[in-house]
Amino acid sequence: MGKISPVGAKYIIHSNIDIEGVVDRPDVIGAIFGQTEGLLGADLELRELQKSGRIGRIEVNTETRTGKTKGTIIIPSSLDKAETSIVGAALEIIQRIGPCNAKLEVTNIEDVRISKRSMVVERAKELLKKMMENTMPDSQELADEVTASVRVMEIVEYGKDRLPAGPAIDESDEVIVVEGRADVLNLLKHGFKNAIAINGTSVPETIIELCGKKVVTVFVDGDRGGNLIIKELTMVADIDFVTKAPDGKEVEEITTKEIHKALRSRISGEQAKLELSREPERTAMELVKRHPQQHQHQQQFQRPMQRPYQPAPNIRRVQLSNEEKNAFKTMLEELIGTRGAEILDSKLSILGKVPVSEIQTTLKSIHNAHAVVFDGSIEREIVRSAEESNVKFLIGMDSKVRQNETRVNLLTVSEL
Repeated sequence: MGKISPVGAKYIIHSNIDIEGVVDRPDVIGAIFGQTEGLLGADLELRELQKSGRIGRIEVNTETRTGKTKGTIIIPSSLDKAETSIVGAALEIIQRIGPCNAKLEVTNIEDVRISKRSMVVERAKELLKKMMENTMPDSQELADEVTASVRVMEIVEYGKDRLPAGPAIDESDEVIVVEGRADVLNLLKHGFKNAIAINGTSVPETIIELCGKKVVTVFVDGDRGGNLIIKELTMVADIDFVTKAPDGKEVEEITTKEIHKALRSRISGEQAKLELSREPERTAMELVKRHPQQHQHQQQFQRPMQRPYQPAPNIRRVQLSNEEKNAFKTMLEELIGTRGAEILDSKLSILGKVPVSEIQTTLKSIHNAHAVVFDGSIEREIVRSAEESNVKFLIGMDSKVRQNETRVNLLTVSEL
């Protein structure tokens, strides 16, 4: 008996069979050949079609439960659409298999070529994607790569301190002051030729002279070290603007979009002084000792008048559980040096992470905060915002507010 592989078939006839009794697979196949014999004429005789390979091997899968047999019949066909449909319809005339009543229903005639076509399309997509990834860059990409390389080669040494800088320092009205050589290289790569590096922890005379002649923007890393550099520069030089890289990132690694965004959001040097003056005084005093000649000049910038602080009425303190104590301690240790804050709900899940400078603004928009853990000093302004938002705990590095002055529970590193 000739056989046809399903791979060579164009169509596959799928049908279900229900038998009122128990029969075997040979009984089903015998019924198919026997009851369709002579029904469709010589050209569509199933035995002859199978011998010639136009009908493939008939697959019968059955299972018997509670005295009844159910299953499926699969017949591959290389006939055309009309002939395959006729063969499928002929199967439904079978009403008995062996001694049992039976019902056979064709559920679907599958076009194998559609499945193959879908497979071809998906594979073509994969091949095209791989080809595009491995293809040679176009002329614009090549030009951009060469231009970036040339820009990096343009770095020069500027002034008597031989500081790394871009080639356009003298001809530019504005200058960007960064921390190191790698920062200058990254700005050069992205088209900024007016950057110059401090190149150390102390401020060189070259930078101080530039600050007196040009509009200077200080562009530092988004970490605590960046704040220290800003403080030092504002003490010894006339800084016009200040900006920082995104939190946790360095100027040497940020993208063009991040550079432009940072420069657009720069703030004045006076505003930067005011914000940084709210940090613990210990750091500021260390900087004054390093630059005593600037101490008198720095004192003229007084902090703005604050409204008198009215302590909140005392209420019963919330008992701190061991779970909360351990969680607060771990979070506070992880925040050291980040100048960040984490706002928690009553289940100690993090509702959000913000810079310390944005705690008060954030608390105004959140009404279900349970605790705020932050890398900074607990000050009256933050306590006032926490009271207004019904925050239970404030956890900071140290506190400038006594516990009996507020109904918020204040915790510091030493207490944890």
